[in-house]
Amino acid sequence: MKIAFVGQKGLPAQTGGVERQVEELMIHLAERGHSVDAYARKGYAHDLAVYKGVRIIALPFIKGKNFEAISHTFLAVLHLWFRKLDVIHFQSIGPASLIWLVKILKPRTPIVFTFHCKDYQHKKWNTFAQWYLKFGENVGCRLADQTCVTSKELTAEANELYKGYPIKYVPSGINPPTLLEVSGIRRFGIDKKNYILYAGRLVRHKGVHYVINAFKRTDINKKLVIAGGGAYTDDYVDELKKLAAGDDRIIFVGNQSGSLLTELYSNAYLVVQPSEYEGLSMAILEAMSYGLPCLVSDIPSNLEATNGLGLTFRNRDENDLEAKLISADQNPELIAQQGLALKARTREEYDWNRIVDETLNIYQQVIAKQ
Repeated sequence: MKIAFVGQKGLPAQTGGVERQVEELMIHLAERGHSVDAYARKGYAHDLAVYKGVRIIALPFIKGKNFEAISHTFLAVLHLWFRKLDVIHFQSIGPASLIWLVKILKPRTPIVFTFHCKDYQHKKWNTFAQWYLKFGENVGCRLADQTCVTSKELTAEANELYKGYPIKYVPSGINPPTLLEVSGIRRFGIDKKNYILYAGRLVRHKGVHYVINAFKRTDINKKLVIAGGGAYTDDYVDELKKLAAGDDRIIFVGNQSGSLLTELYSNAYLVVQPSEYEGLSMAILEAMSYGLPCLVSDIPSNLEATNGLGLTFRNRDENDLEAKLISADQNPELIAQQGLALKARTREEYDWNRIVDETLNIYQQVIAKQ
């Protein structure tokens, strides 16, 4: 099959759970012998023409959080207009806003749309951007030949809102990791099992400020490592660093990928995920795949991922988070057992081979309907 992916930033993925999920799906499809093209934003494509069997088509875009995705998607749609493709696979609700244009330009080419999360809930967006993202969700769910939703909670909501349209639960996948011993991360002043890890973007709805405030009130003899960078949220990043000032246990290590990120996961004591709202969190799935215990906010998507096997705290409740951090620190054997149970869950629920099989079946079904 000839498959084009539209909506991701570039390859290899540097930040964001959606980016990593889409990258893995494309690579798995290419490994099975399919022709896979990734429309990437210039500057995110690292001047690569091919990455692990995936052909990269780098196109320009208008810089700025409000125009970056939509300007690039528009050029991608124009580019694919003249191409022979079996399936076009859109990612996320912003890019999905232009599915209507593809339906006009290429009415015989089926479209699959993956609905990852309600991006309009993110606090970085202004009122118009939030409206436009809701419009993109509406277009994607109504016009795509098949909508794939990455969490069961969001699938139920979408099926209720868009009754009669083809909407199906297809989760993210996760690869079994190769663990690394402590090496490069020593530059950050950390060692095996002596730190709690947050890995993700530094944007307000991720709730990192709750973790910092709760952790500062404890006397836990471990570090709190915050791995990630802002996404047009420099003010929030500055706010977090001011909150952490004066506590040398809190370490900002910036955006990490590759072997350093693998080391951070391989040697953490605990992973904390405090999001106020979230799609299916790739940070949690990655932590689970390493056999790490997870302390997560009790939002539905986090509870779905951990399935009662992890530690939870009441969303936005710093007092409860403080108590759960102390409990996790004082019960290493118990949380280690929880980590092993979470690892087994990733093999059962989030296996890439099964998810790729399901994705290919969807492609075949939408092609057959044309």
